[in-house]
Amino acid sequence: MAIRFILLVNKQGQTRLAQYYEYLTLDERRALEGEIVRKCLARSDNQCSFVEHRNYKVIYRRYASLFFLVGVDGDENELAILEFIHCVVETMDRYFCNVCELDIMNHLEKAHFILEEMVMNGCILETNKSNILAPIQLMDKSS
Repeated sequence: MAIRFILLVNKQGQTRLAQYYEYLTLDERRALEGEIVRKCLARSDNQCSFVEHRNYKVIYRRYASLFFLVGVDGDENELAILEFIHCVVETMDRYFCNVCELDIMNHLEKAHFILEEMVMNGCILETNKSNILAPIQLMDKSS
């Protein structure tokens, strides 16, 4: 298993979406999110986007007002995860027409659905935007 968690966080440090691929209690999740978010938000723009925290390697990228954070095993390729983050953003952009924090908050289930189409059990399964969005667009048509 490569990806341990995916977090979408705003500039104030509020978690807008959290997806975990390993079991952590609610208290452990809260503590982990708080520590990682503080660490990533405190970094300047000219510092690299990779942070080691506990037994995770955290790769993050900021898009507008949202930070996309991905926690992985120590031996995972950081550049591949940065590319994955970019793919997630592009896919959400295509679906939400220029994704923003409000889109995530108002359509949380759809954001989770997009992530679930891309990642299963911590493994990246799909990166083709059309294949990812086809099921959710079918659900939109039927409703």
